[in-house]
Amino acid sequence: MLLIDQYAYINRLVKTHPVEKIVLSFFLLLFSLTVKDALISLITFFVMSSLTILVAKIPWQYYLKMLCIPGVFLISSMIGILLSFTRHPELIHTAIWQFQLFDWSVYISSQSVKMSIQLFFSVLSSISCLYFLTLTTPVHDLMQVLKKCRVPQLLIELIELTYRFIFVFLEKSFEIFQSQNSRLGYLSIKRGLHSLGMLISSLFVHVFQRSKELSMAMNSRGYDESMVYLEDPYQYSARNWAIIFIIILLIIAVYIQFGGILV
Repeated sequence: MLLIDQYAYINRLVKTHPVEKIVLSFFLLLFSLTVKDALISLITFFVMSSLTILVAKIPWQYYLKMLCIPGVFLISSMIGILLSFTRHPELIHTAIWQFQLFDWSVYISSQSVKMSIQLFFSVLSSISCLYFLTLTTPVHDLMQVLKKCRVPQLLIELIELTYRFIFVFLEKSFEIFQSQNSRLGYLSIKRGLHSLGMLISSLFVHVFQRSKELSMAMNSRGYDESMVYLEDPYQYSARNWAIIFIIILLIIAVYIQFGGILV
């Protein structure tokens, strides 16, 4: 089991009704993406990160490691937005930095800086909202909520099976990699590429075999194209709803009062 899935079952908010966590996460996510305000995104990030680390008791070291994964893609995207290229330097009017590279002028404009800052804070707040929901709510509970929201049964089953097969992929790939590595399969670049190709091909063969076995097992148990979920006895909490509405109202008030102060 992955740590991200393990924490979803052992955190301090696991007994909290999933609807409450979904409402808080998705409202702050959609609000920060709609207003596109750096201050609101920053507040959203700190609020959701505090709930994840201080309330749900997710280790902050693991949380930082998870933030580093999308951080690599975020930084590369920001670099692509910041840098602009042109062969006509006379058209550059708002550059705050530029240099000549052969026939090209590479420059950074004030507009690209503003877009990069906006992208950084928006992505940061979105990641914190999704991580809060992922680290505090098991997938089984999310499927129950989707079912109550009248999401098509086929889509729910595809999400559930896809999520479960992620673990099959990771478990089998780790086993194959260990076996290859113990036989010096990655001693050189040439042998490493050959071993990687063998790993990918055998991994897909194994997953197809597991999917066939799963289909046979489900049919033998009377599967009739619909999955039955055992619902956990969650109870709504008036205190939790009050906290959610207070957070929402405070963020809206901050946006009305101080919106656009950072960018």
